Amino acid sequence: MEPGNWRLPAACCLFYLALFPSEKAELSILQTLNAKLTGFKIMEYEALLNVLHKKQKLSVAELKKVERVQKTSVAESVPLLLVKLGLCSESDVADAFVESGQFEKVVADQYPLEAQLPEIVPLRFLKQYHLIGLNQDDGITVAMMDPEDRFVIDSLKLATGKTIIAKVGLLSEIDAALEVQYGEGLSQKDKVIDNLDIDDIDDEDLEHLKDLASEAPIIKMVNLIMQRAIETRASDIHIEPFEQTLKVRLRVDGVLKEIDSPSVKSTAAVISRIKIMAKLNIAERRLPQDGRIKIQMLGKELDLRVSTIPTMFGESVVIRLLDKENTVLDFVGLGFAGKHLDQFLEALAQPHGIILITGPTGSGKSTTMYAALKQLNTSERKIITVEDPVEYQMEGINQIQAKPQIGLTFASALRSIVRQDPDVIMIGEMRDLETARIAVQSALTGHLVLSTLHTNDAAGGVTRLQDMGLEEYLLTSTVNGILAQRLVRKLCPACKLAFHPPEELIKELQLRRYAPDGDIVFYKPVGCVQCADMGYRGRLAIIEFLPMTDPIRKLIMNHAEAGVIQKLAIDEGMATMYENGLVKVVEGVTTLEEVLRVTTAES
Repeated sequence: MEPGNWRLPAACCLFYLALFPSEKAELSILQTLNAKLTGFKIMEYEALLNVLHKKQKLSVAELKKVERVQKTSVAESVPLLLVKLGLCSESDVADAFVESGQFEKVVADQYPLEAQLPEIVPLRFLKQYHLIGLNQDDGITVAMMDPEDRFVIDSLKLATGKTIIAKVGLLSEIDAALEVQYGEGLSQKDKVIDNLDIDDIDDEDLEHLKDLASEAPIIKMVNLIMQRAIETRASDIHIEPFEQTLKVRLRVDGVLKEIDSPSVKSTAAVISRIKIMAKLNIAERRLPQDGRIKIQMLGKELDLRVSTIPTMFGESVVIRLLDKENTVLDFVGLGFAGKHLDQFLEALAQPHGIILITGPTGSGKSTTMYAALKQLNTSERKIITVEDPVEYQMEGINQIQAKPQIGLTFASALRSIVRQDPDVIMIGEMRDLETARIAVQSALTGHLVLSTLHTNDAAGGVTRLQDMGLEEYLLTSTVNGILAQRLVRKLCPACKLAFHPPEELIKELQLRRYAPDGDIVFYKPVGCVQCADMGYRGRLAIIEFLPMTDPIRKLIMNHAEAGVIQKLAIDEGMATMYENGLVKVVEGVTTLEEVLRVTTAES
């Protein structure tokens, strides 16, 4: 029989299997039919795979992997395998279907709240093949994860006697909409945890806890949390146990947002699962622990840093997600422009000296540091770094992971680094006087040194080193410049709304030369599907750069305070972070509220 002639019998079996899942005979028939068709499945998705390959979402090696797995997983469609194997995200697959097959894409808010399909179509069938009814008139419109699955479409057509119009949707959104339509009243996480018998967990029974953390429902639950974080572009996952709840929050573009959380009775199992993944000691719950997880999910290679601390009701866990593929290590992409960029590049071009990058935790210091290393990374330079932890692995750069527990501190590592004949040294953070002294000695002996400090502004970096005990004559003779920065959220370009600011503000901006003469338009956040109704998407840096000029050196030698140094730098032409933020507001990149949120300046 020709391959195409198998479609209708196969469709009948698919539908029958959904109605009567316990019938082994029907399962055997279905497997036989699918086995006959296995060789044709990859060919049927040629257009989809070509689009994914062209968009660099799928390599030739990964395509071969799908082909190998698909031969043994006859019940799984190719698009579903792409997502399950972590080779592509749900969104990648849906967008490729739109481009390759002229399918219309369905977004989350287009799913109806009431079930649209006749009762003859069982819920098990819908869940198994990830499809949902949108409406029905003369024909039935459905959203499917795989709109090219003719077996499923033929099954629906046979059961309902109506024409089926297929659109493409995201797997997770279809499953979530099915929960709403069929009124089960439970989230995915709640349903997963309901499958576990964890009412009587004894926290001291470590073997039981380890077994529980390795069970499929808990693994699925933790994966759901991580998947949600990746889909929303979160930088951190916060899992916090309280007496009556287990709270899960995601930090998206610097702002925490609470999401659907697991049941509190799953607390010990969820946290143990994460600790096992990070290779931490699950028996140790009295002391903080740190670990790392490397995973491939939704088509992304992710490096996760895990930190645990003991609290009143269990261990609080924070997972930092580092998406290497989407990390921008380009100064323009980070928000550097104009005079700031020129001054910073000029400082990087110096053969020796110290460049400091300052700001609070989460202000993008590490990303700027790595962008600088990328700029300096040539075959003529030897670059050595000492970091805690190593966040980005860079080809051609010797990176040392500090391990204080065995005596490998920043200071001890630096003593060895200077004997390795480096041209550039990067120190993750200047934490003490000993580290600062070795950095200064390195700069004096002809090395370019990059490091970070935790201060509020550029001038504060000078006084912080003085507070550590570093002598003024050493500071002024080695520091080339200090960069301070904050991160502001970028407006979503798809939904930002223009408005005219007050006349007084326009006049002030024009007077201070932050805005051109004529009509000025500001933008405000609205919220849409692309930005998850937040109005913002992504972040960029607002910066100030303090070059070490002779007048500033003189002030430092006279023990001037940070405010005096800041005032002189402004008089010499330094634009503050607030002023740099105003320029980006006028350009329509961010909002005035965002700039004021991360700076202490007044408008």
